[in-house]
Parts: sequence; C-alpha cells; structure tokens
Amino acid sequence: MTPTLIGGTPIHVLQDHPLLDTASLATSANDKVLVIIQLSGGNDGLNTVIPISEYSNYYNARTNIAIPENKILKLTGNDATGIHPAMTGMQNLFSDGKLNIVQSVGYPNPNFSHFRSTDIWMSGSDSDEYLNTGWAGRMLNNENPGYPDNYPTAQKPDPLAIQIGSLTTLTCQGPTVNMALSISDPSSFYNLIDGTDAGVPNTNSGYELSFLRGVAKLTNQYTARIKAASDSVKQQVAYPNNYLAAQLKIVARLIKGGLQTKVYMVNYGGFDTHSGQAVASDTTTGVHANLLKVLSDSIAAFQSDMSGLEIEDRVIGMTYSEFGRRIKSNDSGGTDHGSAAPLFLFGKNVRGGVFGTNPNIPATAKVNDNVPYQYDFRTVYNSILQNWFCVSDTAQTEILTKQYPTLPLINASVCGINEKDSTFAKEALIYNYPNPFTSFTKIEFKTKGGHTLLQLLDGSGTIMRLLVEATYNYPGMNSYNLYGSGLPTGVYYIRLQNEDKVYVKAIIKM
Repeated sequence: MTPTLIGGTPIHVLQDHPLLDTASLATSANDKVLVIIQLSGGNDGLNTVIPISEYSNYYNARTNIAIPENKILKLTGNDATGIHPAMTGMQNLFSDGKLNIVQSVGYPNPNFSHFRSTDIWMSGSDSDEYLNTGWAGRMLNNENPGYPDNYPTAQKPDPLAIQIGSLTTLTCQGPTVNMALSISDPSSFYNLIDGTDAGVPNTNSGYELSFLRGVAKLTNQYTARIKAASDSVKQQVAYPNNYLAAQLKIVARLIKGGLQTKVYMVNYGGFDTHSGQAVASDTTTGVHANLLKVLSDSIAAFQSDMSGLEIEDRVIGMTYSEFGRRIKSNDSGGTDHGSAAPLFLFGKNVRGGVFGTNPNIPATAKVNDNVPYQYDFRTVYNSILQNWFCVSDTAQTEILTKQYPTLPLINASVCGINEKDSTFAKEALIYNYPNPFTSFTKIEFKTKGGHTLLQLLDGSGTIMRLLVEATYNYPGMNSYNLYGSGLPTGVYYIRLQNEDKVYVKAIIKM
C-alpha cells in the first residue's frame, strides 16, 4: 500500500523543493473555494427534506418508512418544510442562516441509471447528450488555458482541484487532462503529513520499489506545497469519527494552509436504499438515518472549523446525488430510483433558507410516480459560476455549453453584483381550470417579462410537451390552452420558469 496517491503517483514528503515557497502560501487569502460533496447512490429526498404541508399524502405514499410528523425537525421561519430528525447539525446551520435548501433539483427527461445520471451531473450535459469533459473542468480550463503544460508556475503553484479518492472523476475533466489531483484516502494522507513512509519488503523487489519511490519524490511537483499547507495548521475542531468527516477535515486543513486550489471534491456512498431504508418499529432510525446523521454532523463540524480557522468568508459547499427516489416506497421498506431531489448549499455566504416549494404529492401515489424537477441543476452551477467565482456571462455559456439563468442562492456582492429581489410573490404564478379536467384545461400564468418556459411533465418527471418558450417584453398574465387528447388519465405537472423563478403545479387528467 502506498501512503498517498495523486493522479496515480505515490506522494511522499519532499524536502527543499524549489516550489516550496512558504511565504506564497499566504497570498491566496482572497481566493474563493467550492467544496463538492457527492452522495453516491441516489439520496431519498422526501425523507431528507420532508414536505410538512403535504404530510398526509406523503405518509400515505410511504407508510412503512415515513417519518412521524412530531419527529420532523422544524426549520426556523418555515412551517411548511422540515428535515430528518437525524440532521440536527444542519438544522442549526439553517437557523444560523448558513444552509440553503434548494427544492426538487434535477433535469428534463431524467435517466435512472446510476452511471449515466452521475455522468450527466458531472459533465453538465442534457440527458441525451454525451460530453467527455466536466463542468468544473471546463471552468478551470477557462482560467488556466494550456494546462498541464508549463504548470505549476510561480503564480499557480498549487493543484487546481483536489479530490479525496483513488480516482479523479469526470467533474474536473478538462479538454486534454483531468484538472484535479487525487489523494487516495484520509488515512494515507496523514502518513504524508506525518512524514511516514510505507514499508517495503527486504527483497530485490523491495529495493526496486524504494528506488522508484525515490524517483517519485524527486519528480512530484506538488507534494511539498501540500505538506507545507498542512503542517501550517496546528489546531482544528473535533470532527466525528466517520469517513466523510475525515475527508472534510483534510479539505479544511489544506484551505487554511493557503493552497490556491479552487475546487475540492469528496464522496460519501450508500444511498441506494432499495430495501431496509428504515427500521419498521422506529422509522427515524436505520440505514438512511445513519447516512443523514453522518452527512449532517460532518458538514456541521466542517463549518465550525471554517469559522474557527477564520476562513469561512472564502468557502461554500454543495451536496448532490445523481437522482432522488420514487414518491411511493416499495414492499421491501425502501425506495426505488427516482428523479428530482433537494440539494444543499452551505457556508457563511450562502443565502440561507428554503428555495422553491414543496413537491406536490398525489393523494394516491402510484409505484412509478416521481418528484418533478423545479430547478435544473445547471442553474445551480451557473449561480456558483457567476455569483461565487465571478465568471463572465460569455464564459458561463461556454462552460455550460448553453445559457442558463442564475438563482439567488449566494451572496453575489462578493462578485460586485447588485441582485434583484427574487423572493417569490405570495400569490400563485400559475392557474389552470378546470382541474381536474377531461378534454381541455386553460392555463394562465404570470411573468415579469423576459425568457419564459412552460412545460408539461408526467408523473415520473419526464417532459412530455413544451407548451411555451418565449421572451416577453412586458410583465403580465398569459394563457395556454392544453388539450387532453392523447394524455392517459393520471397526475401531471405544469412547470413554469420565468427567468430565475420556477413554479410547479399538479394537474389531474380524468
């Protein structure tokens, strides 16, 4: 076992490296950092962020795993929405204004394969589009053209991105190489910073292995920077004893140590809960509860560390999972692959609160019913690009391959942007009558002008029809006549997107 791998190369302590300029480690204090937490397996969003306003329908759809209403953790200032009782750490972050819950994040025509949907999220592609570069990789390449030739430099002496894991993923894949370097695992990282080398057998092959490691020490150009950054941090808060927390502790140490790395990625798996998701006698406990407790406690510790290390102005974090789960639970006490799910942003500079509305849950949910997406995940990416990394409009379109709106999720004043008030109006933005309908329903929708999208989605969250796509010069009410010919009976959703505002409404075809 090698102590640490970066890009497949063993990392060892390298003394007197020419790039080891410890003074320059302090020059990156104004650089902004994004920490991405991947929840592998497809997290059950409805048992994570619980729609209290839809509780009876929620309970009826999943009686064998539903969280009792009196056990749901309340969110300050929001009586309609709560979170799983295992997530007290994130509840406290929400109360402090350092947690943003984005409801029903997904994409049109969702794919229910773990591998394909993960690629879609990492690349930022459409469901029928195949990209061999990642969204963060394109961003980093835009800022560092020509990488890796002639890197590192005096101005860019550090890894552009770091992933804790054996392999770099598609997220940071650039046009020619991956823009991220990997640290194989937390325990081996501490071998690096403690100056510990892995033992070799007292044989000819062991001698050769020692020789190769010596060559690696001489050629590796980032080890000294990483070690110097880590060694400069003398004290951190106590972290929980779990794998995710160990990864985040490393990230905190390297950020505080002064690395100019902009993107850090960590992974926590086990969210593919097809069976035994909760304990039948106490649904607040079980596999999913344990996963959410690890997530919540680890993020809370990390954010506390950011505050104690006095770097929370520089760092925001984001969670995502490749998809959510179905509305209705299965007979095995679990949930099957679904579509949209909530996404968390955390940090001092996020605009805390719940963004979006609770998903509509049918009174009689069927086995294939899904949570329809309210927000395209690429609008979240675009908001990070514009309001956190201060990427230009032109570069945003190049990075995401097309234009997406931004959402008021981050304190955009860090990029000198004066945000418009994007709070949802109290009155509904969309109506339809009659509802339920048989052959015809009239949809009336309000816009504030600008680009407007009206879509019809089926119960699985798949777009069935594009009803309206237009740019309106003035605010006002508009209408569309939806004819039910060819639509089977059942629950559908109409989704209105007007610039950065989204509204989803359930309609019923009889």
